[in-house]
Amino acid sequence: MFSVWAPKAENVELELDGARHAMTREGDWFIADLPRELGARYGFSVDGSPVFPDPRSRRQPDGIHGLSQVWEADRKVEPLGRPLKGEVIYEMHLGTFTPEGTLDSAIERLDDLVDTGVTAVELMPIQPFGGKRNWGYDGVSWHAVSELYGGPDALLRFVEAAHAKGMAVILDVVYNHFGPDGNYTGVFGPYTSGGSTGWGEVVNIQGPQSDEVRAYILDAVEIWTKEFGIDGLRLDAVHALDDVGAVSIIEQMRDAAAPSYLIAETDQNDPKFTERFGVAQWDDDVHHAIHTAVSGENHAYYSDFGTVEVLATTFQRVFWHDGRFSSFRGRTHGRALEDPDYSQFVTYTTTHDQTGNRAAGDRPSMNLTVEQQLAKAALVLTSPFSVMLFQGEEWGASTPFAFFVDHEDPELNRLTSEGRMREFARAGWNPQEVPDPADEQTFLDSKLKWEERDKGEHARVLAGYKELLRLREKYELYDAELVDIAWHSDEPLSGEPFTVERTEAKDVDYDVSGRWIELTYQAPESVVTVTVNLSDAPARGLDGWGYRVEISPADEE
Repeated sequence: MFSVWAPKAENVELELDGARHAMTREGDWFIADLPRELGARYGFSVDGSPVFPDPRSRRQPDGIHGLSQVWEADRKVEPLGRPLKGEVIYEMHLGTFTPEGTLDSAIERLDDLVDTGVTAVELMPIQPFGGKRNWGYDGVSWHAVSELYGGPDALLRFVEAAHAKGMAVILDVVYNHFGPDGNYTGVFGPYTSGGSTGWGEVVNIQGPQSDEVRAYILDAVEIWTKEFGIDGLRLDAVHALDDVGAVSIIEQMRDAAAPSYLIAETDQNDPKFTERFGVAQWDDDVHHAIHTAVSGENHAYYSDFGTVEVLATTFQRVFWHDGRFSSFRGRTHGRALEDPDYSQFVTYTTTHDQTGNRAAGDRPSMNLTVEQQLAKAALVLTSPFSVMLFQGEEWGASTPFAFFVDHEDPELNRLTSEGRMREFARAGWNPQEVPDPADEQTFLDSKLKWEERDKGEHARVLAGYKELLRLREKYELYDAELVDIAWHSDEPLSGEPFTVERTEAKDVDYDVSGRWIELTYQAPESVVTVTVNLSDAPARGLDGWGYRVEISPADEE
């Protein structure tokens, strides 16, 4: 049987393998009592419109504008059922991860990730999008998998292969807007409610007839977790959801996904996600504090970060903006956490956003020394936060990761390019440094060069990452408690409330000059002290940029 939700339509026709069939209204749905044979191509015409794909399509073999295809999984994959805590996540964009840019080719690299110490792969969005390349955040057909990556059967193979190696799979999903190319949901019903998120119209999860839109999203959550065995969902920009009702859709998604977990991306610094909804969240404040302390950049949303004091405070309190004034926003921002569970906050030295939303898409490895890269990695990978690497970071990849699109409408490409230039100009970047997102070369330049991984300075970075991840696993640093922070800097204090106290070094053999931070963790069976020098000058027994990890009691091996 075929069905489609079309509450305002007078008539809907089913096109099935080239033949038209009238559909019967049942409430707000239209039904055609015809067998759904695997492989059949179909679409719907609403009140005489052209034939459009099914919003609930499971497969789009000819892309976002083509007919849908009846598809069912020939098997179901069970999620691993393990928690987020302890995972080492690897954020992956399939199109640039390998030369082929497919799920099957990515399988061939999973052993390299396991060898590095990665335990979970996070796929950037894989829903169908316009053109041949995209970050994935312009997706439509939220129940389908892009054929460019191999379609739904390839996703099943990928999850099975990852699970066989003991790796979890996390899927990045976008439910706050539809892509601008190929979104035909408005033909069928009120999937959106007007207004703008900045990326598209607001999704209707709060207004009239929103129950079916919520069901559409919740069905997608169950498809990924219950059929494909996805172990966790990363929810894109949940602050852009119109979610102010008594029952949050985040709670509904959490329940639909269980035992798989949710990780929310939000810029609100709001404890409700972890404390009330029971989901994890990305923590950009930790990233900003580390990035600015090492790089010295302090423009745009980095403007309140950069000092060692801010870095120390953020490690202690999880958020820097936890009720403080945000100069970038021009207002007080965030709320303090009462008793933070560090494992519920995902931290990183960079992400697709923090690299790709730079004017040139330049990675930290393109601007920092090996020692600086490893100093950042040491702060993240020895922490009790849940940690994430961005593809290629582990060897200091030389390739950028720029923003790229391939909308099938040239006008959309033009508007996207102009919008990016305006955005960067406002943030103080030189617009001339912005590569054209619609130029295929921008995409090709962003592909990883795996051949460089074991050579020269890349090999040094990789060795450092492997050692840090070995220590993380061996001493169960993901289950540690931060018990002391010592730090020093000649920078002026912020004068803001909630600032951590300056702690003098306890060992008289070390001086208290320079620019450094020292974090002491109580791990399950040891005390671990991580010292990071944040300057070229000698400090705390380090000659310059770099880190030291000390274990007490001493390792007997």
